[in-house]
Amino acid sequence: MDQTGKVLGVGDMVPDFEINTYDPVKHGFGKFNLAEQKAAGKWSILFFYPADFTFV
Repeated sequence: MDQTGKVLGVGDMVPDFEINTYDPVKHGFGKFNLAEQKAAGKWSILFFYPADFTFV
């Protein structure tokens, strides 16, 4: 769901966002900004995997 409450579907444009990330190669934290990736012409694949790493 985007910020307006619209449910996104396959092929829809994802709203820009920024998240904190962990880079296991560099052993450090950083940020991922979708707007920067789009501006650089890079492809991004976004997926959601519910309950992953939740140790339930």
